[in-house]
Amino acid sequence: MLIALETGITSAYAIDKLKDRGIFFVNPGEDVYAGQVIGECTRPDDIVVNIAKTKKLTNMRASSADDKIILAPAVKFSLEESMEYIADDEYLEVTPKSMRMRKIILDEVKRKVSKKAATL
Repeated sequence: MLIALETGITSAYAIDKLKDRGIFFVNPGEDVYAGQVIGECTRPDDIVVNIAKTKKLTNMRASSADDKIILAPAVKFSLEESMEYIADDEYLEVTPKSMRMRKIILDEVKRKVSKKAATL
């Protein structure tokens, strides 16, 4: 799974830079929080990514123009599909405005410690 590193608003710049890591469940401009599942990874393990990263702006022009960002649409699940999709270490959070998948333990360090403790 692709997991959000920090709380913030997703940016098209970050999604474009991370699109080779997998497919995303969020669109640019959506609010996310640390520990939220934001996509499916191409690898079998979890990857924590900074989806709220923005492009640094300067007052100098670059020698090449900015590339036009073309993003694949986000994958949206129904309630039943989300319930089937989540893993054993994840919750499905349903509110009147949104439906999000998240890790049970939101903090990355605590998640790794508990995973190591479970394997011992």
